[in-house]
Amino acid sequence: MIDSSQVSIDSLVIHQIGSRSEGQPLRLSRNLFKLQDEDIVSSVLKNYFFNAFKTDAYYNFVTSTDLETNHINRLVTETFDNPASFYSNSLKVAEYLYEQSNHPKIKGGEFYMVLFRQCVVDGEVVDALGFFKSENKETFLKVYLKNDDFEIGAQDGINIRKMDKGCLVFNTEREGGYKICMVDNVNRGHEAHFWKDDFLGLQPREDSYYFTRNYMELCKDFVGQVYNHENSVPRTEQVDFLNRSFDFFDKKSNFSQDDFEREVTRMPEITEAFNDFRNQLEEEKAIPFNDSFDISQSAVKSEKKYFKSILKLDKNFHVYVHGRREYIEKGFDSQRGLHYYKLFFEQEA
Repeated sequence: MIDSSQVSIDSLVIHQIGSRSEGQPLRLSRNLFKLQDEDIVSSVLKNYFFNAFKTDAYYNFVTSTDLETNHINRLVTETFDNPASFYSNSLKVAEYLYEQSNHPKIKGGEFYMVLFRQCVVDGEVVDALGFFKSENKETFLKVYLKNDDFEIGAQDGINIRKMDKGCLVFNTEREGGYKICMVDNVNRGHEAHFWKDDFLGLQPREDSYYFTRNYMELCKDFVGQVYNHENSVPRTEQVDFLNRSFDFFDKKSNFSQDDFEREVTRMPEITEAFNDFRNQLEEEKAIPFNDSFDISQSAVKSEKKYFKSILKLDKNFHVYVHGRREYIEKGFDSQRGLHYYKLFFEQEA
């Protein structure tokens, strides 16, 4: 969890990163941006920089035998060790970002590099280095008084409630590639690798959030790819499996593979199919699925929206199922030539 209530901005610089694919130039500021800590702009900027980070999903710089091979990691370390190098290193970071901005879907925009003091991350007070890029502009109406009359003008600007790309590197866990949080709310598909992989060089931090999210996504993908209609599994059984999976993570504080097999997969043939699917993903995508770990409730909350237990019946009905598979009965009405579901309940809300 990040607490920015006591954060102060030590240094800030803004550069203009053009889109290389469109022939736009790189424009570098000659000086740091002068900002008074009590200025209203400072408060707005701090909200803009921190409000986008709403989950406990952390990253590290990609580890190897030598962390120095990661360009941004090296510049981050130099800046933390010698804050006087902040401006000169910002030029190197901006130039490196510009070099990576060669995908046709990558837009140009303002790049902010910021040194923060007094950040609190998971209870630890540390400095942080921030990298942010704003690519999208919105039109705002401005109402102002002129000669005792109100007039309206239009102006393009940045919506402070919508961070396009951001990254916070906290000065802790240095040997493991730092503790880092990252957002990219703009790009999808192939171009999405630009910010996280090509520029920053990040990998997920292997913690309880990471393991919880991986296993919940495994459950969802198992239903989507294996435990499905193609293998003659009724939709009600699929929904029931998703409900049991979510309830397991939602109600427990620790994950145990034995408990999961007993309470979720249950039947030997389903357990075997699930474990085969798990082993396949571990091998093909190098995703670790530990047999035991602490469950992150933050990850459970984040994944909840993907566990939609819904029976979609033509375009007429959506039935939301929250449990008790035995209270749903499926049949076929030969006179109407239609399938039906029969629902049993104790009282109507």
